[in-house]
Amino acid sequence: MTAPVMVRAETAADRASVRRVNELAFEGAAEADLVEALHRDGLTLSSLVAEVDGAVVGHILFSRMWVDTPDGPLDAACLAPMAVLPSHQRRGVGSVLIHHGLAGMRRLGEGVVIVVGHPAYYPRFGFGPAGAHGLTSPFPDEAFMTLELVPGALEGVTGPVRYPAAFKIQ
Repeated sequence: MTAPVMVRAETAADRASVRRVNELAFEGAAEADLVEALHRDGLTLSSLVAEVDGAVVGHILFSRMWVDTPDGPLDAACLAPMAVLPSHQRRGVGSVLIHHGLAGMRRLGEGVVIVVGHPAYYPRFGFGPAGAHGLTSPFPDEAFMTLELVPGALEGVTGPVRYPAAFKIQ
């Protein structure tokens, strides 16, 4: 990528660009609708955009989710969605977004991030199988991953993850 990637917090003025990025990256409106619903429901922890030459080319969102443990719910951060315009994919934009996003989650004091994603992509950022920590979900084991931002945050934690209603998983 010749021009540098600049990452910043999403603003209300970015909403149309964020919607466009998600629709084009995912070839449909489902993820764009999810972003809008999470914002509307007040569950957004962080929403970042990536710009190249002043244009929004990528987006990442972290929202609140929970692990339902026998001792009660444990807060976790959900990384979803992460989208990059097709014209800018495979140029490092997604990696920059993920690194900035995870740093932000650490600054917020989040202990755990959960993602459902490509098993060959997310491990490079430290994600590993969530099932190895005793977490369950309706997703394929190889795509269901977690990252402890605080070492030991998942020690002794078991149970199903619970997504907000906006994900339409229940």
